[in-house]
Amino acid sequence: MESGAVYNETTEPQAKPPRRPFGCTLRHLRVWQLAAKALQAILSLLAFICEEIVEDCIKCFGLYFFEFISCTAFLLSLLVLCVYCTNLYKTFGGDKIQRV
Repeated sequence: MESGAVYNETTEPQAKPPRRPFGCTLRHLRVWQLAAKALQAILSLLAFICEEIVEDCIKCFGLYFFEFISCTAFLLSLLVLCVYCTNLYKTFGGDKIQRV
């Protein structure tokens, strides 16, 4: 009797997870949430660009405040999209992200 016939492999090799570019996944966002966040990013970028077109203003405080808010909204919506659509969600853990 050969020793190779008695001892067979008992486990199957693990299948590799599919490769995604930049780890992109849509598991953590519903379609309407993804569309809303993408629309928010586009509109806030458009608001920032429109604000930059203004050359002269008399009282610029409101304009500068609008610039700050639109730029912040754009950057935060990109951050949310990056966290929820990449492997960062899994890396940090869903409970910590929900808490933040």
